[in-house]
Amino acid sequence: MTATAPEAERAIDDATYVVELEGITKRFPGVVANKDINFVVKRGTVHALVGENGAGKSTLMKILYGVQRPDEGTIKIGGQLVDLASPSDAIAHGIGMVFQHFMLADNLTVLENVVLGAEKLHGIGSAARERIRSISAEYNLDIDPDVLVAELGVGARQRVEILKVLYRGAKIIILDEPTAVLVPQEVDELFDNLRELKEEGLTVLFISHKLDEVLSVADTITVIRRGTTVDTVSPQDVNARQLAELMVGSELPTPQTEESTVTDTEVLRVENIVLKGASRNILDGVSLAIHAGEVVGIAGVEGNGQAELVEVVMGMRDQDSGEIYLDGTEVSLWDTRKIREAGIGFIPEDRHRHGLLLEAPIWENRILGHQTQPPNIKHGILIDAKAARKDTERVVAEYDVRTPGIDVTAGSLSGGNQQKLIVGREMSHHPRVLVAAHPTRGVDVGAQAGIWDLMRAARREGMGVLLISADLEELIGLSDSIRVILRGRLSAPFDPKQVTAEDLGAAMTGADGEAKDPQSRAPHTESAPRPDPTDQWPGQSREGSEQ
Repeated sequence: MTATAPEAERAIDDATYVVELEGITKRFPGVVANKDINFVVKRGTVHALVGENGAGKSTLMKILYGVQRPDEGTIKIGGQLVDLASPSDAIAHGIGMVFQHFMLADNLTVLENVVLGAEKLHGIGSAARERIRSISAEYNLDIDPDVLVAELGVGARQRVEILKVLYRGAKIIILDEPTAVLVPQEVDELFDNLRELKEEGLTVLFISHKLDEVLSVADTITVIRRGTTVDTVSPQDVNARQLAELMVGSELPTPQTEESTVTDTEVLRVENIVLKGASRNILDGVSLAIHAGEVVGIAGVEGNGQAELVEVVMGMRDQDSGEIYLDGTEVSLWDTRKIREAGIGFIPEDRHRHGLLLEAPIWENRILGHQTQPPNIKHGILIDAKAARKDTERVVAEYDVRTPGIDVTAGSLSGGNQQKLIVGREMSHHPRVLVAAHPTRGVDVGAQAGIWDLMRAARREGMGVLLISADLEELIGLSDSIRVILRGRLSAPFDPKQVTAEDLGAAMTGADGEAKDPQSRAPHTESAPRPDPTDQWPGQSREGSEQ
């Protein structure tokens, strides 16, 4: 007999194991995502779930959240057998989930997003607003209920998603890659919040690829490989290397780049770029140069202008003044297609908004942004589907994109495999310059090592890279020079051989007393509205018309 929602909610407060999954199996066409998984979680703990891309972590959590239904197996919440046929059932049983890719409506305010579907809790007016402010203050989320979501950076959007879960009264919170967009100081704050939740008796399921963070915050760690549980361990009993070996059978990679390959040949120059906002400049006189064989890293708290800088360079947004040069030719007014045809590759910050058509098959996604280039075209004007499909098979094999075939939709892939598809697509065209925004976000240690190897190899062959990353160790390890962006202005270069993650974190928040640019100390509070994903994906022009 299954428990009712109130019974299960009461049981959560009393049971030793608040979650018990037994014999969970889930099949998709050509793939067994979960195979006879047994998984138990103690009340009031942070339980981490780790595994390589496509291992079945997200599928298992979607089953717990009612998004997917298992083909076999049972679920108990607080010791009571439950049937979770939908997310509404899961929410009623005290379960909330924050997905890696956010579920927010840009054209609504934070309040409207939070109360949507939960209007009965506190209405849609002042009571709801006060409840949101109360939760935001209690957990240090720093969210204004009346701001438009379109005006928020990625980090703030994540906090809104966490607030939505807490607003609905969740006692079991599933976080899918929650630190992917955070700087070290913000990670520490999040972990403090998780410890507060734990002390109040809430339970957190924490999916992550960052093994050092898992070891820092988790009470228990379960490793999944190829859809089945490998082991459940205590963080006191393992280190990052041992966890990596359990996940993928190899040691934890490092991004360290030893030899310099920087040449005197300048491939990309950005001169005095200004992008105006409502009350201040979002980009305020940004200048930088990248040489062949050089990786220039950009560090910054989300919302300080790095996303807008990428959009300007890629022709997705018009600057108010300033110039961009590719191999000495000014490309400031070129549309996105022309820029990409000229040799600039692009790994976007948000692969769903700007990198993929989720409902289209993999082979069609392979040609996005390169539909006018070989091997995707014949006779100069026609898509060569046969050649494109053949090359997609090569990309899938060469970049280890785990899929039952190239005709499945991109949306059916795990987040890490979507990222590998994008990286393979861009690197296959041997770009002169690669604009890489968070290229290893959401990928496992094995895929991360592969992407690093690709970037190092391309760097040796003369490719210039503009690398934007929230992973400061990645920036330090891969970059030849690092700049910090704060309030739309760039610092002087940092030497990766001398700077630490703590130094960069301090510069990113304006907390360093020795700031390289004294005008860039104040924290940035304004972000430009994000381009609409329907008219600003990377295959389109600055005016938004299809090319």
